[in-house]
Amino acid sequence: MYSRIRKAIAPALILAVAITASVALAAPQQKSLYQRLGGKPAITAVVDEFVSRVAADNRINHYFSADVADPARLVTFKMNLINQICQGTGGPCTYMGKDMKTAHAGMGITDADFTALVQDLTGALDKFNVGDKEKNDLLAILGSMKPDIVSK
Repeated sequence: MYSRIRKAIAPALILAVAITASVALAAPQQKSLYQRLGGKPAITAVVDEFVSRVAADNRINHYFSADVADPARLVTFKMNLINQICQGTGGPCTYMGKDMKTAHAGMGITDADFTALVQDLTGALDKFNVGDKEKNDLLAILGSMKPDIVSK
């Protein structure tokens, strides 16, 4: 009796496995946020624009004045941002900078300061016509860092 049931079920199981395998092979792979943003060249362009906006933003530029005034520090600062965004969005980069809590300790950053930073980043993303989904996904990553950045 069991052998008859197995003989009857076996073709159905083989067909189910074959269909499942072909659907899995045909399903498109979800692109990472890094890929959807355009990779490292696009991230670099956004970071360059973002840093320019922050440097011109009287609400928060005092936090970045030492980095902006020193060309070597500015290069390091930008590379850290690029690598942090690249890594955080699923790219091949490795962020080697300080953790956010250590990097912002004692700075007295407020919610208003953080909001200004987000506005500057949003402006940079808008300049390059970054899609709403990608923009929101990137801002969600930044938002997850807020507790380690804001201290007031």
